[in-house]
Amino acid sequence: MQYSPGVRLENSFQVPAGPEQAWALLNDIPRVVPCMPGAELTEVVGNDAWKAVMHVKLGPIALQFGTDIVRAESSEAEHRCVLEAKARELKGRGGAQARIESTLAEADGRTTVTITTDLTLQGTVAQYGRGIVADVSAELTRQFAQCLASKLEAPAGGAPAAVAPEPAAVKPIGGMRLGLAALWRSLVGLVRRG
Repeated sequence: MQYSPGVRLENSFQVPAGPEQAWALLNDIPRVVPCMPGAELTEVVGNDAWKAVMHVKLGPIALQFGTDIVRAESSEAEHRCVLEAKARELKGRGGAQARIESTLAEADGRTTVTITTDLTLQGTVAQYGRGIVADVSAELTRQFAQCLASKLEAPAGGAPAAVAPEPAAVKPIGGMRLGLAALWRSLVGLVRRG
């Protein structure tokens, strides 16, 4: 079985709420999972364990990953949480393991969310390479942040915004589109440096 070397991904974003409100949302897994592109919560196993399916489309190839998620650590006082995820492609084409640490910090009435992920890919999935994973992760984090922000934003009067209904069907992550966007950003970066 082919493994990729471990990849460490670091992403951060701000949400329009204080740390307490952001912490409450980020720990409400059934509300947060629909914000993850391509994710579908399939089972609540317990207070700290869930099962999900991730839908990924790479050109004509559709992949589905059965994912077991466990909250390994949680400190409300430090606004720090660690999730561990084990994913396997449902047709046996590989898998992934991840340790995801999220921390919150107040920043001028808003909250900065920092997510550090230690990721290992295996099997066919590992062949997509380390270089593109960071750019795709950054794009997925951007989409995740936009969704969280929409759930946390309040109108000027201070009353909580109405929660938008969740989409009826899970739309797969378009890996090809994300990959091309990541490649474009890399090329633009090279041109600017040159």
